[in-house]
Amino acid sequence: MTAQGPVGKGLDYFPCHYGTSRNLFRGPQQGLRGDYIVCLGGTETFGRFIEAPYPALIEGRLGLPTVNLGCQKAGIDAFLSCHSLVDICAMAKATVVHLMGAPNMSNRHYTVDPGRNERFLRASKPLKAIYPEVDFRNFDSTADLLTGLARICPKRLHQVRQELQTAWVARMRTLIEQIGGPVVLLWAADHAPYSKAAGGTICRDPVFVDRAMLNAVAPRAAALVEVIADPGDIAAGLRQMTFGPFEAQAAREMLGPVVHHRIADEVSTVLARLLGLEPRPEPVEEPLRFLDAG
Repeated sequence: MTAQGPVGKGLDYFPCHYGTSRNLFRGPQQGLRGDYIVCLGGTETFGRFIEAPYPALIEGRLGLPTVNLGCQKAGIDAFLSCHSLVDICAMAKATVVHLMGAPNMSNRHYTVDPGRNERFLRASKPLKAIYPEVDFRNFDSTADLLTGLARICPKRLHQVRQELQTAWVARMRTLIEQIGGPVVLLWAADHAPYSKAAGGTICRDPVFVDRAMLNAVAPRAAALVEVIADPGDIAAGLRQMTFGPFEAQAAREMLGPVVHHRIADEVSTVLARLLGLEPRPEPVEEPLRFLDAG
């Protein structure tokens, strides 16, 4: 259990809706009049178990309302399938897109729920041809699907991965194009983007996204910010998070508040340059001063 807050009491995420999306985003809900910034992404942007995720920290640093369009377990489809969310981004001064993994989106091999992108709905004929021995009715989520297929035959899964990577690049290009305004791409993970030269992994969040894919979409954005989380910072942040005893494993998979402060610092610097703003220094708590009553 965390040391933050009363034992047994969780965080209030002030869940809210934006536009016509049925998905819940993290509040408090922001007004959409005047100048504002949008942070778009999945569970990390939502800030599960964290009192002040990086969108809230960016707002404090730049003094501009920041809309948190972080949706838990979302893929790109959660935003591209909802024109009103894209419109909210298009009207913003800038949009920060935390890069999401490739599995949680519909593609040539399978279909996901357009709102809850982690939900696997059905396999296509091409995927059934690749894995004819599989009963796809046994899978409820994309994670279960890909894990199951990998156990059966990792070599055949390579065909699925290639399709997902191709679709991811196309969807990201479309998302950036539809937003229209300045887009800052954010890679924030516990590892650097995989490349053939440097090695690495493509099986941790953002799953299947590699350096070549970033290179394919980055020129269409205003900037790319890369934050590689230090294991020590992740461990230190875990002690500041709020979660119950049955949520410990999920909490360990998050980057944590220490890393979120670093994300906010680096993204705010880029946004300030793009928008001609003067970033505010992070507030520092003054130590209590005890006066001797004599």
